[in-house]
Amino acid sequence: MPGGAVVMHATSNPDRVEAPITAKAYFLCVFASFGGIFFGYDTGWMGGVLAMPYFIELHTGLKPGDANFEIPAWKQSLMTSILSAGTFFGALMAGDFADYFGRRITIISGCAVFSLGCVLQTASSSGLGLFVAGRLVAGFGVGFISAIIILYLSEIAPRKVRGAIVSGYQFCITIGILLANCVVYSSKDRMDTGSYRIPIGVQFLWAIILASGLFFLPESPRWYVKRGRVDAAARSLSIVRGQPTDSDFVQDELAEIIANHEYETELIPQGNYFESWFACFRGSVFNPQSNLRRTILGTSMQMMQQWTGVNFIFYFGTVFFTSLGTISNPFLISLITTLVNVCSTPISFWTIERFGRRAILFWGAIGMAVCEFICAISGTVSQSDSVVKAQIAFICIYISFFASTWGPGAWVVVGEIFPIPIRARGVALSASSNWLWNTIITVITPYLVSPTKGDLKSKVFFLWGSLCCCCIVYTYLFVWETKGLTLEQVDRMMEECGSPRRSAGWTPHATFASEMGLTADGAHLPIKVGSAVAPDEKAHIAAGTKHVGQAATQEEV
Repeated sequence: MPGGAVVMHATSNPDRVEAPITAKAYFLCVFASFGGIFFGYDTGWMGGVLAMPYFIELHTGLKPGDANFEIPAWKQSLMTSILSAGTFFGALMAGDFADYFGRRITIISGCAVFSLGCVLQTASSSGLGLFVAGRLVAGFGVGFISAIIILYLSEIAPRKVRGAIVSGYQFCITIGILLANCVVYSSKDRMDTGSYRIPIGVQFLWAIILASGLFFLPESPRWYVKRGRVDAAARSLSIVRGQPTDSDFVQDELAEIIANHEYETELIPQGNYFESWFACFRGSVFNPQSNLRRTILGTSMQMMQQWTGVNFIFYFGTVFFTSLGTISNPFLISLITTLVNVCSTPISFWTIERFGRRAILFWGAIGMAVCEFICAISGTVSQSDSVVKAQIAFICIYISFFASTWGPGAWVVVGEIFPIPIRARGVALSASSNWLWNTIITVITPYLVSPTKGDLKSKVFFLWGSLCCCCIVYTYLFVWETKGLTLEQVDRMMEECGSPRRSAGWTPHATFASEMGLTADGAHLPIKVGSAVAPDEKAHIAAGTKHVGQAATQEEV
């Protein structure tokens, strides 16, 4: 507390740096995961709307049955990609907001911005101007939410189930996509503005639920530590762990968070605004644990997730299935693919903690590559009904591989690899990379598959399959195994292993609190703030812990 001292315990036992998992901790994390509904729903409804007869007629003037009865490729590209462009910039800005205002307030602000974008889209009745503007504004809100939800979940989730909890975010994304397809399916035959306004309007519900709930959730304790508010961090940690503030578990974990933050702050000196951004790019690209290498890992991980090609199905699946010419109800097939996505994602809740991040990403990429090459080869050889049915089956298997591996796995890794001083900006850069590549893919894909442009049809899967092969190599060479570690232990593992390929066998052997000489195991650790720090005393961060080698006297405690 300002002007005083907070007394806590610290431990040298790495197994005691976190409290046992409680039902309350699960509930808090599961509700925060609800933010994935935004991401998924906004991903899912656009593809169906682009194939609605009324929407096509509204933006082309053509009538059903006319030749080339579809929205031109450039309009498809613009309407789809503009949201991703807004989300790219929103995710970049979110890191600054999250560091200054906190994780929780940033997410709530994202809900408000998103709602404004929905209003603009709903108000659109003709032409592209208002509709595109609304998509852009909504994109900023989704960017805030998609970047900071991952950061928030990673910082409050218990280490033993952190992978499963963050996978829950991906599960909510799949539910959002499914709900979007269900709503689109129910309104697709309307021949008025309700055909597209209903799917857009439903989005308000997700914003209201998430924003309202977050008012009752605690702020991230790690953000409080970063801001030097140790007393608030203790209260927040007490809530998310379901333990009293004076519990040894809460005290030990808080001491470890503080010690790790001080250690990282000494390695990454905090300067002005621009220096804090440059900190994300410090170090050598050849040093596996450098900030630059971590930033490259986070941004490239999200790039690789987009390279799997899954958003081709979710954004343009209905249009693609229509172009095959042998499917009587492409809307139903799109609904089935999203249902497969939803049902497959919960598999990752178990596999990501049982087999680890590296394993599921590696084998998931292999499975996706095989399915995509089968779709490409079979569709190129023949377009008979039996071949198309086989293609749909392998597309569903491909989506199942993605949903249980790369879908959640990429977000889990991104939330774990950055140290506290650059975590918000690192996650923001990674999320913005996801949306940058999302934008690129949504811009070029209509030109690849449009009958009047590239007209690749099934050949487009050769592209996605080849990129999945890149994901296989990438995972083997660059992805760290972070299963079962606290965020502070992930930092130590990167320092000691030297190579991601050796990370799976690493186990923690000490705590930051003990190794920095802050305290002996179980002894009192004095935390001083503000005026309580003597002029000649070297203090650690704003919390003011004693520096290495300086023992605390009884009077100080």
